[in-house]
Amino acid sequence: MYNKTILHTAASLLLLVATVPATAQQKVEVKNMNFLSSNHCIYRISKSSNYLLLPVQEKAEMCNVKVVDNNNQVKTLNVRLAANHIDYYVPLDLNPYSGSKGLALDIHVNGTYRNDGDLSGFTCWKNMQLADSFDTTNREQYRPIYHHTPTWGWMNDPNGMFYKDGVWHLYFQHNPYGSQWENMTWGHSTSTDLVNWTFEGDPIESDVWGTVFSGSAVVDHDGTAGFGKGAVVAMYTSAGENQTQSIAYSNDNGKTFTKYAANPVLTSNTPDFRDPHVFWNEDIKRWNMILAEGQHMNIYSSADLKDWKLESQFGAEYGNHGGVWECPDLMKMKVRGTDEYKWMLICNINPGGPFGGSATQYFVGQFDGHKFTCESAPEVTKWMDYGKDHYATVTFDNAPDGRHVAMAWMSNWQYANLVPTMQYRSANSVPRDLDLYEYEGQTYCGVTPSPELAAARPKKAVKTLSEACEMVVTLKGGATITLSNDKGEQVVLTYDEKSRTFAMDRTKSGLKDFSDEFAALTVAPVHGKLSQLRLFIDRCSIEAFASDGTMAMSNLVFPTKPYNRVTVKGKAKYVVYNLKK
Repeated sequence: MYNKTILHTAASLLLLVATVPATAQQKVEVKNMNFLSSNHCIYRISKSSNYLLLPVQEKAEMCNVKVVDNNNQVKTLNVRLAANHIDYYVPLDLNPYSGSKGLALDIHVNGTYRNDGDLSGFTCWKNMQLADSFDTTNREQYRPIYHHTPTWGWMNDPNGMFYKDGVWHLYFQHNPYGSQWENMTWGHSTSTDLVNWTFEGDPIESDVWGTVFSGSAVVDHDGTAGFGKGAVVAMYTSAGENQTQSIAYSNDNGKTFTKYAANPVLTSNTPDFRDPHVFWNEDIKRWNMILAEGQHMNIYSSADLKDWKLESQFGAEYGNHGGVWECPDLMKMKVRGTDEYKWMLICNINPGGPFGGSATQYFVGQFDGHKFTCESAPEVTKWMDYGKDHYATVTFDNAPDGRHVAMAWMSNWQYANLVPTMQYRSANSVPRDLDLYEYEGQTYCGVTPSPELAAARPKKAVKTLSEACEMVVTLKGGATITLSNDKGEQVVLTYDEKSRTFAMDRTKSGLKDFSDEFAALTVAPVHGKLSQLRLFIDRCSIEAFASDGTMAMSNLVFPTKPYNRVTVKGKAKYVVYNLKK
């Protein structure tokens, strides 16, 4: 869920408040500016405050900003400073430089400008604000209620997820300086119930090796890496001139990280070499890592999380190759109703999804700690979710009771930068527990909404649809369920028992003109009969699941008013559980 919060570094906490006191803000005077050329200027920070609030215009040229403290460059960032219109503000944290007497921003504006006052006339210079706090009160009608979102800024892939001491830790690709992709860091949120999330800051930021791309984190129970027993060790892609792999460790349960002095720990001359997923393999008593390289996966082993041996590669001729392979995972799971264990390899791909753009495919087989062997024919492609908005799916390390709990980025690279929000962009899917099941001679991934979602239900079900709810539909044959509002906007869900398919039509769902790729009809195969459907509706998304986990479909929607009508045709009945904070 989203909480109304305000960021206040002086207390190092997110405090629950509604507004920023006007007295806490001071506009920057243009006299603090030195205009050096047609695209270069210096802004000097002469007063002590917690934040400099930067005005952003999403269609402005990108500005490359160097933070200079006592003549030393201490930070770099890219931000679209407002030229003639302010869409929103983002905070630059000044607390690390408190007491500095020589703090300045060295700003290069991309694009061509005449040196006759055009650059000096940018609206951003007069509207920068020094402030002691940053108001994060939600301003977006489409921000979900019970899905994780960044408090502000852009988010894509979930990263470094782990469970420890009763807390779920979710890291994510975060741009703190705008709501479009840029400045990749690891944002951090925590939860005790997988529904309510608290933003904890950005603990892993860029360095000389590059920005921080996707990766994973593990709980090193035995201290194999030498950072202490129970240390959290993160491994991520450093995206600089080349993509390399680095590690960082935490001894305070993931709140802060120390980067390993000998980074990077793994290099390659391959352009696409990223997204390491590390796990402890009890079968061989060593760490394994699976990493995406081009359109195949590399598999490594290590005793200490620092020195890695390449064991094998997988994927050159298997599955879908319509785009770059990314964000892998590899896990051992029991097959339902049997005593047999198999391994599942997750491979996210972009583009190449079944309905265009990003998607998650997977492979089932055996893994001996060295080589993964797929049991399906090379031409077989299995999709984990048949919606357009389910990507970068990975699981939590150290999850309790042997669970494999996954979360995805609920968007699509075809339009992720364009969806109609600005204070933030993107949400994560609801958490899903994964397992394996057999159907007609094949082994498939079961995808079931995590039990924490059922625990969030109120005791009493209703018949009235709300903007944030779970709708449970009981089916006794084919049926069509239409969710609509008085604006004529609708989403049509159809179970065709004869063709054994489930479809979601969002072509009339609401706002869609931001991208030609958004309007879509998505169709999933149904393995067996669909007897109960669980629909998770939350302001800007609908996620549909077969209750037995044999079908999943996740799609964004942007109705101008919430859907408040349900029309059922066929043999179906439904109840609604309102899910609110």
